Amino acid sequence: MRLRHALLLMLLVTFSKIAFAGPPFQTDDPEPVDLQHFEFYTFGNADGHSAEMDTTGPAAEFNWGALPNLQLHIVVPAAAIFPSDESHEFGLGDIELGAKYRYLNETKHRPMIGTFTMFEVPSGNPAKGLGNGRGWARLPVWLQKSFGPWTTYGGVGETINPAPGFKNYTFGGWLLQRDIGKKWTLGGEVFSHGGEGEAAPQNRASALIDLGGYYYFRNPGFQLLFAYGHTVAGQAENYAYVGLYWTWGNDKDSGPTTRESRQERPSLAFRPSVSPNRSLARF
Repeated sequence: MRLRHALLLMLLVTFSKIAFAGPPFQTDDPEPVDLQHFEFYTFGNADGHSAEMDTTGPAAEFNWGALPNLQLHIVVPAAAIFPSDESHEFGLGDIELGAKYRYLNETKHRPMIGTFTMFEVPSGNPAKGLGNGRGWARLPVWLQKSFGPWTTYGGVGETINPAPGFKNYTFGGWLLQRDIGKKWTLGGEVFSHGGEGEAAPQNRASALIDLGGYYYFRNPGFQLLFAYGHTVAGQAENYAYVGLYWTWGNDKDSGPTTRESRQERPSLAFRPSVSPNRSLARF
C-alpha cells in the first residue's frame, strides 16, 4: 500500500512539457494498462526538419494500472536541439504526466473508447530551447477495434499551449497494424497536426506517414519498438523512435481479460518537445 501511495504521489507532482503518443507511433490508443500492472520504457526519438531537429533521450516512461480502466503515466526525458547553425543544447526536458481512462470497452460491434489527458510541466530550460516555459496540455479522444490479428485505432485532440510564441492546435491520426507470427507486430499510421506557433520548429501544419512496429524478445514481457516517418503534405518533417519496453504485474488482479490474454502491446504516447515550445512525444 505504501508503494502504491508513493507512486501515485510521484505522478501527481511531476507534470511537465513533453507529450507522448503510442510508442513507437504518434497516434495513441484508448487501452489502459491492466489493474496493478506496470510498463517501463527507455527510449529516444527525434522530430524536426532541415532547419532544426529536436530529440528526446535517453528518456524513461512509466505507466501504472492504478484502478480499473485507469492508467497513470509519467515521462522524464533528456532533451536536445540541433539547429542548422550547428549550435546545440542538451539537458532536462519538460516532464510529462498523464492519465488514460477507458470509457467504453470493445464489443463485437462497438469500438473501445477512451481518452489520454496529458499535462506537461515546464521543467526544461526555455532559454535554451529545452522547455516550453509554461505548463500545457493535450486533450484527445481515442477509439480502437480489433479483428483477429489486425488492430486499428486513432482519434483527434486539441493541444492547449498558453506560452508566448505558441498557440493551440488540433492533432489527430489513424493506425492499422497486424500481428505477424509470435515475434512481430508491424503497422503504419497517418498523423497530422496544425501549426504549433512561431516559436516552434513545426510552425505550419503537417501530415506524415509513419511505419514501424514491435519485436518480441519475450511476449509480453520484453520488446523492441521502432518507427520512422516523413511528411506527405504540409511543412517538411521527419519522425523517428527506437526504444525498449518491459511489462509486469499481478495477473490475478487483472480480471478475466488481460493484455496477456492477447499479444501485449505497449501503450502509445510520446513525441519530443524541445525548442521553447514543443512536445517530444506525440499524443
